Amino acid sequence: MDDLNWMQIVSALALVMFIIILFPATLDKLKNSPKGTSSEWMSFFFPLIVVFLFITLLVALV
Repeated sequence: MDDLNWMQIVSALALVMFIIILFPATLDKLKNSPKGTSSEWMSFFFPLIVVFLFITLLVALV
């Protein structure tokens, strides 16, 4: 296994800092966010299902 160089160490420290800074804000946003209605969830899932079926069709044609 390769030794850690300074770029990998700095990247790891930046990742840990981002997690420490963003985690409390994310929890707050999740607790205080508006809840979606069933029609809003359907308008989210319908295009997602259509894209999934289209990709499945493309894979089946190969």
